[in-house]
Amino acid sequence: MPLIDPRTGVVRHEKARVSEGFTLFTTLGKTTTRLIDMDGEVVQEWDLPSEPGNYAYLLENGNLLAAVRTEEGPEGLPAKGGRLMEIDWSGNLVWEYIDHAQHHDFRRCANGNTVYLGWELLDEELQKKVPGGIVGQEHPDGIYGDYIREIDQQGDVIWEWYAAKELDMAQFPLDPTVHRKEYAHANTIFPCENGDYIINWRFNNTMLRIDRETKDVVWHLTEPTYGQHHDVQELDNKNILFFANGTDVHVHGSKTGSAVIELDPKTNEEVWRYEGYPRCSFMSWFISGCQRLDNGNTLICEGLWGRVFEVTRDCEIVWEYVSPFVVDYPHPEYEATNVIFRSYRYGRHSKQIRNRV
Repeated sequence: MPLIDPRTGVVRHEKARVSEGFTLFTTLGKTTTRLIDMDGEVVQEWDLPSEPGNYAYLLENGNLLAAVRTEEGPEGLPAKGGRLMEIDWSGNLVWEYIDHAQHHDFRRCANGNTVYLGWELLDEELQKKVPGGIVGQEHPDGIYGDYIREIDQQGDVIWEWYAAKELDMAQFPLDPTVHRKEYAHANTIFPCENGDYIINWRFNNTMLRIDRETKDVVWHLTEPTYGQHHDVQELDNKNILFFANGTDVHVHGSKTGSAVIELDPKTNEEVWRYEGYPRCSFMSWFISGCQRLDNGNTLICEGLWGRVFEVTRDCEIVWEYVSPFVVDYPHPEYEATNVIFRSYRYGRHSKQIRNRV
C-alpha cells in the first residue's frame, strides 16, 4: 500500500540502479493493455474485445498473449476468462482458443503449446470428498475443481491434469476461512524448463510441482502463514519466487502485510524476502505478482493499489509507478479502482521489444 500520496505515474526513478525497459500491465475492469517506458509514458496499447481475464504478457515474437472474458461458462467464480488471444503489435488477431471455463492463468510453452487453468463441475462423489472450507457456502451448481489443460496451435488437447482426481484432497484441505465453491482456487500455472508444471492454489495455501510425464506431485509446500499466495515461479537458479499476500489476518494480527519471497525448494527455506516497513505499508490481500529482472532486481505488482515498483537485492525501492488508469464507469467489482493482476518488465533489446519501440 503506497503512503498517503495523491500522485500517480512514476513517483521514483533512480536511473543508475534500475533494470531499464518497458512495463506492461492491464487494468482490471478496463479493456486496454498498456506498455509504458521508465518515465510512465504509454508507448503502445492493445485494445481488447472485452474485459481481461486477468492479464496479458508479451511472447518472444513480440505478440501479446491475453485472456478476455466471455459471457458463457460458470457464473459467480472470480477471474474468469474464456477466450485466449494472440495479438500482433498492430492489433491483429493471429491465434485464438475458446474454453469458457478458462480462468486466472495461461502460458505459452517452450514447445509452442499453450497451457491454462480451467474449472470443471465435480461429480457428487468427488464433492463429498472435498475437505475444509465453510460448510454451506458451496456454489449453486455444487463444487468446481481446477484442471490444467495443454493445447497445441490447432486447439487439440495434448495433456490434462484434474486436481480433484489426481490429488489426495485430504492432504490439502481448504482453509477454514474460505467458501466451498471451488477446489481450490488455482491462480498460477507455470511451465518449468524441464517440462514440469508448478500450480498454485490460494484456498488451500499450497504450491506444488507436477511431473508432466508421470503426473505425480514431485514437490509441494503448504504454508498458511504466507496468506494465500500468487504468481509462483521457478527462477533460473531453480529457486521459487512468489507473492505472499498475507491475507490471513487471524494468523498475522497487527503484523498483517504482504511479502515477496524467494525460497530454496530443496529445503523450503527462504533465501530472500521483501516486505514493507511498517508491514502494513505493503499489502495486497488478493491478486499481485513479481518478476526477477536481468540485473537481479525484482519487479513487484502490488495489485490492489495499482502500484508497480522495482526493488534491489537489498530491498531498496529504485522505481515506483502508480497507475492513473481508473475504472470510470459503473462496474460490479472494480468501479473507481486501478487494480492490476500482474505486470511485466521487458528490456529495450529483449526479443519481446527489439526495435518495436
